[in-house]
Amino acid sequence: MIDIINSISGLLWGHILVYLLIAAGLFFTIKLKFIQFVQFPHMIKVMFNSRQCDKDGISSFQAFCTSLAARVGTGNMAGVAVALYLGGAGAIFWMWLIALIGMATSFAESTLAQAYKIRDEHGNFRGGPAYYMQYGLGKRWMGIVFSLCLILAFGLVFNAVQSNSIAAAFEVAFGIPNYVVGLMLVVGSGIIIFGGLKTISRFAELVVPFMALAYLLVALYVCAINAQELPAVFMRIINSAFGIEQAGAGAIGYGVMQAMIQGIKRGLFSNEAGMGSAANAAATATPNPPHPASQGYVQMLGVFIDTVVICSATAALILLSDQLVADSGVTGIALTQAALEQHVGSWGAIFVAIAILFFAFTSIVANYSYAETNLMFLEHNHAHGMLIFRLIVLGMVMFGSVSELGLIWTLADISMGLMAIVNVIALFMLSGVVFWLANDYTAQRKAGKLPTFDPTQNKKLDESIPKGIWHK
Repeated sequence: MIDIINSISGLLWGHILVYLLIAAGLFFTIKLKFIQFVQFPHMIKVMFNSRQCDKDGISSFQAFCTSLAARVGTGNMAGVAVALYLGGAGAIFWMWLIALIGMATSFAESTLAQAYKIRDEHGNFRGGPAYYMQYGLGKRWMGIVFSLCLILAFGLVFNAVQSNSIAAAFEVAFGIPNYVVGLMLVVGSGIIIFGGLKTISRFAELVVPFMALAYLLVALYVCAINAQELPAVFMRIINSAFGIEQAGAGAIGYGVMQAMIQGIKRGLFSNEAGMGSAANAAATATPNPPHPASQGYVQMLGVFIDTVVICSATAALILLSDQLVADSGVTGIALTQAALEQHVGSWGAIFVAIAILFFAFTSIVANYSYAETNLMFLEHNHAHGMLIFRLIVLGMVMFGSVSELGLIWTLADISMGLMAIVNVIALFMLSGVVFWLANDYTAQRKAGKLPTFDPTQNKKLDESIPKGIWHK
């Protein structure tokens, strides 16, 4: 059974997704005129103005923190370590590349999610790929397939991955048994999950900026005390990415492919660009400026912060140490802990355990919010079904904390891969809408106006988006 699962994962990542995701990233980067680079200053400006919203709504900043809570987690600490262990230093280069071109894909999916959002029975905005597949493409069946994949991936498997890393880190740092950590996570997650969407967004708004800043400050300290070694680390990443490091061993092709596969796989798991997950958070916001594209700009910045900033911090911690040893068996969160412990002493393992607790715990509650939105898409009358689902999610949190790491990562890879395939196909099919919205936003800015979405300016879009959201 394990061999079958590994074969499916290998097929998805070795022959399909690597090319599909790069193709999507390049397509949107070129067609959107390199928006992630040219409009980077505007992206920052929109972020600074993103805390404004009506008193009962969710601001763009809260939506950004929710998506970043899901992004910044195990992938940034354990995932980077796994990529380095299996793919070598070159994997980091491919993580950077998939993030930079993936920013344009993130813009596309988040903009569409805003355009096709709906309002639920509690007055909250809901949306995401399933919704733009139903309303934008008229293909509810496609939305159902995506929702099922997302519920499996984010509601179940990914939460098991997050709890697995927390339990492993606490066992190394404090010697606390995995099942005890699992029970604590179940209780903490349950309190927030049962509080609803606004509780999750407010929790993320408070915790995410603090945890990211603390981790980056420690990484910057390590880089500062090892500043003379940073140029050599950078060259090691580049040489490994293009096979120069492996040339003497006669394994250039294999080494480059492993670096590419591991870097893109772990990069996507971390930043989620093109997967369609962060789009569920993007749809919940009341954006400022009041235009779908403004949330696209905000979510692009999330991809950059997650991978180019935070994942690079973890990579630096590991590559500046001598803990990365081939076939040593030390990988995942244990490798990150060992690296930081070498740099700063025994408190390094404790700091990583606390950091992964914050990173992964916020991911659990944000992942749940994505799954909840898609469960509502499948079943509108969901009161009893939602209760059962919440209990199953908490069960997976417990399961992950006491289970084998390798199998869980492979299941995560498969479910993530299926989600990404369905979503990228929809993005290509709706690319015309993305380009129109991006151009409409830019044209209003150039005219000195506050970009404001008027769906009546595009007849096809006006007829397809849900009524009562964007119409005056």
